[in-house]
Amino acid sequence: MPSPLRALLAATSALLGILAGPLAIAAPAAPAFSKLPSIQAPDDLWDFASWDEAHHRLLVAHGKDVLLVNPATRDVRSIGQIAYAHAVVPLPGQTRILVTSKLDNTVRILDADRGAELVRIPVAQDPDATVLSANGHTAYVMAAKAGVISVIDLDRMVETRRIPLKTGLEVAVLATPSLLAVNTEDFNEIELVDLVDNKHVGAIPLPGCEGPTGLAMGPGTLALSACANGKAALVDIAHRKVVRLLPIDQDPDTAIWDAAHHRFLVPCGGNGRLSIISLDKSGPHVRPSVETGPEARTAALDPATGRLYLPSARLNPVIKGQPRTVQPASFRIIALSPR
Repeated sequence: MPSPLRALLAATSALLGILAGPLAIAAPAAPAFSKLPSIQAPDDLWDFASWDEAHHRLLVAHGKDVLLVNPATRDVRSIGQIAYAHAVVPLPGQTRILVTSKLDNTVRILDADRGAELVRIPVAQDPDATVLSANGHTAYVMAAKAGVISVIDLDRMVETRRIPLKTGLEVAVLATPSLLAVNTEDFNEIELVDLVDNKHVGAIPLPGCEGPTGLAMGPGTLALSACANGKAALVDIAHRKVVRLLPIDQDPDTAIWDAAHHRFLVPCGGNGRLSIISLDKSGPHVRPSVETGPEARTAALDPATGRLYLPSARLNPVIKGQPRTVQPASFRIIALSPR
């Protein structure tokens, strides 16, 4: 068994014993969140959002730029000139942020305070979701069409290598500091990558899960993979298996572990709902979903307050051969506060 997995095994037994019991679907109860006033922002398409904990702000990959949103003051700034922003992450200990730029196959490093672009790094085709190493010195960029991971040295601001995987790479998480797990939408599985040797070390098939996108690590060895067919797969990374399929809403693109409330949050844009799956000693519980807004399929969590922020907008009907467009004055940040 690859060495990064050995450290995971000790914590699994109790969790798996819990999960062996029947699935509990919670009875109707008070909603888990209440809505706060939305924050209006410029219209554009969008993709991933992230929370910049050091500066208490929301970052949104927002079409041709990046949005910096201060929920406390409701101030919104647009920075950068991006060729379709896919993902944005804050770099620890800095005011810099990393943005993946889909259409020109680059990673941009921006100074968030000045709004200036500092460097443009060529990477593999279709850079999408990104995760930082445990020490914050390396970025792993999922190149979806190329089927590789571009590895970025954030100290030298260069791509140092490419790790071959499979096409359709989506969200990645650190299962351990030395083991990366990434959803592959084209193959309905989770790929595992040894970050010490920078090589593919196996895959976890996700039977019953079609088009996995969002992925979040929960307690111990458990992860949740959000699927396009109204399911989420609860996965034991250490033992490389699905332990439970759970119902969720339609069209998710993100999954988030809310550690303070011991629950997974899955924004679903297809019907504008937030699916909630809690874990406790009796097992996983599918909680009543919460209304969000049109196309709200990504989100970011502020762990200090438990508030969830979801970009949302109404989209115009699809015109064959034309890119999707946003209805005027409909883009906003939906804010949910835990009850």
